[in-house]
Amino acid sequence: MTWRAPEITRTNEPYVGDERTMLEGWLEYQRQTLLMKCAGLTAEQLKTPSVEPSGLTLLGLVRHMSEVERWWFRIRAAGQRLDDIYNTEASPDGDLDDVADADAEADFATFATEVEAVRAAAAGLSLDQTFARPRDGNADEMNVRWVYVHMIEEYARHNGHADLIRERIDGVTGD
Repeated sequence: MTWRAPEITRTNEPYVGDERTMLEGWLEYQRQTLLMKCAGLTAEQLKTPSVEPSGLTLLGLVRHMSEVERWWFRIRAAGQRLDDIYNTEASPDGDLDDVADADAEADFATFATEVEAVRAAAAGLSLDQTFARPRDGNADEMNVRWVYVHMIEEYARHNGHADLIRERIDGVTGD
């Protein structure tokens, strides 16, 4: 039997709530939107690039968001010492680039596991908690609130890419 990306029932974004509820709710909505764009596709379809010269794929986006979730919430904000999942020194964009031989089912499981680990790590962090992000020899101070806003933006941008890739694969459109 051919593996297919699981169907998903997306939860509506929150309309009312405190700041944390709104940030977590919108992030979850964006996570589910990415999975919805992949639902029902085979591993080979998930590896289909958008349009030349781009090599961007839906599977690459799922892998990328696993890396980004880990990087911002667990490594930066929570200070956990973790390795990258897909990116290496030899392939710094392995999450996006190295999908030809990737195991889509395993990568979807990794995404789910990473999101659960992020939820657990973020639950213990105040939105006002700050951390340093070393950059170009400087250490920019940022807070957990910024991470939530950035992640919502990152998913929203990539979900636009996912929408176009999905349409190219099988004509499915919509949010």
